[in-house]
Order: sequence, then structure tokens, then C-alpha cells
Amino acid sequence: MSYDLLLTGGRVFTPAGLVDAALAIQGGKIAAIGETGPAERTIDCTGLTILPGVIDTQVHFREPGLTHKEDLETGSRSAVLGGVTAVFEMPNTHPNTDTAQAIQDKLDRARGRMWCDHAFYIGATQQNAELLAEAERVPGCCGVKLFMGSSTGTLLVGDDKGLIAAMRHGSRRMALHAEDEDRLIERAHLRVEGDPTSHPVWRDRETALKATRRAIAAARETGRRIHILHVSNPDELALIAEHRDLVTAEVTPQHLTLAAEDAYPRHGTLAQMNPPIRGVAEREGLWHWLGQGVVDVIGSDHAPHTLDEKSRPYPQSPSGMPGVQTLLPLMLHHAAEGRLSLERVVDLTSAGAARIFGIAGQGRITTGFTASLTVVDLKARWTVGEAWLASRCGWSPFAGTELTGKPIGTIIRGQMVMWDAELQGAPAGEPLSFLETLKHLGAAGGALSHRPASA
Repeated sequence: MSYDLLLTGGRVFTPAGLVDAALAIQGGKIAAIGETGPAERTIDCTGLTILPGVIDTQVHFREPGLTHKEDLETGSRSAVLGGVTAVFEMPNTHPNTDTAQAIQDKLDRARGRMWCDHAFYIGATQQNAELLAEAERVPGCCGVKLFMGSSTGTLLVGDDKGLIAAMRHGSRRMALHAEDEDRLIERAHLRVEGDPTSHPVWRDRETALKATRRAIAAARETGRRIHILHVSNPDELALIAEHRDLVTAEVTPQHLTLAAEDAYPRHGTLAQMNPPIRGVAEREGLWHWLGQGVVDVIGSDHAPHTLDEKSRPYPQSPSGMPGVQTLLPLMLHHAAEGRLSLERVVDLTSAGAARIFGIAGQGRITTGFTASLTVVDLKARWTVGEAWLASRCGWSPFAGTELTGKPIGTIIRGQMVMWDAELQGAPAGEPLSFLETLKHLGAAGGALSHRPASA
């Protein structure tokens, strides 16, 4: 048998663990593990490790309306350079992505421009609850995102009535930004002009924990599966551990890597995000619960703003930082330092996302699955350089950081998209397919189904 692509000489992360084997790809899918034959293209991966494609389930690519910070092309370019094969993009754009038509607009914008595969959240509002059940099943939609506390943009459902109404309409796992809006308003006076160290004082641990308690109570009342985004307080993870039948959790590389004691003096408002970077004790608490298996996914919460915007005096400075390109390098570095295993990295960056969101044919290297792969050099020692960063915002708090472990190649549906920090070909990302919406693909005229890799 002949193949489109053959990867030889590398170690392949299979469901049985790492194996020394060739990996054959045909028609955009994994055709064989451990078999060789004639191939249109063969790549020598000696010294490299082939992982399931990295899926970043929280990015803000700012299109439409905020494209001076980022857009679908630049954000996805940044993603694939960092080894990411697919992203879930957030709805707090301008206008908000809060209708099925707005999701379709993003899908239309992405066609021929996004380098990686993608899906888009629909944002919950106080007015659109009755639309959510239908909209969340539009092919290319990854589900509903609800902001319990105010952050970038105008999406907000701050009260329990609106929260429960949104949860009652639909059935897919709902993603939540869990910060309590009433407490944020009550504590706004604690912000100190020009002092970003007051950010975690204002948006304190209880602000996050209170919202997570409310979210879990609403999930219990409605029977809705929920996903708590960017958890920053280990007390939240302790609570989530008691409700694992309904609740899953995300942690960001920023919250696992940075700590307030160093981040704000060093980076100032560049370290400002929602929920905030907290202290060393909170960071180590997150690591504890990650070790207990409570964290399901790592999401970057890639949220770029320009340097001019971030240079405004706190609290006029916006919250958020870029992160999609550094997600995998940071987690590989933590693995190299012994903080977690490679198996856990794969679970957090690929298999976990596929499992909890029901992504069809993704998250494992197995014959018949989509050939979306991330090739890494686990031993490479390198420094994150500004020239390597592709986000339009042009900065990262991790620029200049020395790391061990580097993405070398990004393969999406059998097509080489990035190799050795160089883009390959043209943008050809496609919408992801989800198990809960596969039956809707036919109604879409097949336009959103996976096309052959040669298309």
C-alpha cells in the first residue's frame, strides 16, 4: 500500500504508550502504525516524538471588530507555530457571537484564512437563552460560553436567574468564566490606581469560589454539564472534585507558571488577566489538584491586547495576555522539570479536550482517527524569542524564557502545516466535528464535514 505521508524514525505516543514505530497517513487519516511502504512524502523524525494534535479549548482571536489586536489568520498562525492543531474560539468579539448567524459569519471568515482546525462558542446573554439549544448544535459550534463576571467585552450573565435559564436551554457541556459579578462590584474600590498588584486583591479567591459554587448549584438544579474555565483558586478544584459527574475544569499555563510575587513587579500590567495571577501558594495548590487528576484540560486563554493598551495605568489597562503559541512549550518544560509526565501532558492538551467535549476522531493516535499530530523535540533547549511570536499583539510575558521541549512540526488532517518554525503551504483549517452534532452535518450540505486532505 502507498501512503500520502510517512513519518519514520520517531517515537509515537499511542494508547499503549510510546512506541518506536513508523506512522503512515492516507486521506487525512492515520492509516497504519508500525508499517511502511511507498509514500508521496517521507519525513525522518529520528530523535523526535509524535503526539496527538494539541487542542487549545480557549482562545480569543478578536475577529470581528477587534482585529487591531488579533484576527483569525494571525491567531491561528500563532497556534500552529506552537504545535496547536485545533482551537475553540471565544464569543466576546464586536459584535458578540451570540446567534447562529454570528457563528456562521465566523465560519465564513475562517475559510481559507485559518491555519488550524477550529470551532466557535456562542455567547450566552440575558436575552438569548431560548436560542441556545438550537445554536449550540450548529456544525462548527463547540458549545455555549457564559460570563458570570465582567471581563473583556459586554457578554455577561451575572445573576442566578439568567444562569439557570441559559443552562435549561441545551444539553452540551457549557463553559463558564466563574467570577461573581456582585462581589466584583462590591470590591471595585480596592483597585489602586497605577498598581496592578491590587488586581488579585480586587478579584480575590472568594470572587472565583463564590461563582463556582453558584455554577455547580445551577448545574445540579438543571442537570447541565459544565466546564469551569481558567481556574485560579485551588479551593475551586477541591469543590469541583466533589462534583465530577457534572463538572470539568481547565487551568492555564500562566496560572501554573507565574506567581504574583514575581509577575507583577517584573511584568506590571502585562501580567494582568481575569481571573488574576495569584500567589505562589495558589499556584502550588493548582499543581496539587492537577496531580490528583481533577484538572481536565489546559487552555491558553489566549487574550491579546496591544502594548499601547496594556501600557495604560491600572485599572484602565485591559486584562489578558497571549498564550496559544506558548501553551505546549510551557507544558513540555514543566514535564522536563518533572512536574508532570508526558502522558499527563497529552491528556491535558489533547485527549482531555476530545473526551469532555466529544470531538470526533481526535485526541489519540490510532488507526482510523484524524491525522492531526504534533511533533516535538523533548530535549531541545531554547529561548522564546520575540521574532518567533506570531500574534499581532507582538509580545508575550514569556519572551526571553529558557525552555526545554519544543514543537517541531504541526500536521493537520495529514497535511504538514508547520515544520521547524516555518509555515508550510496555505491556510486550510476546517471546522471540527463533534459527536453530539454529527447528525446535523447532512443538513449543512456537507460544507462543514471533513474534506479529503488533498482538497
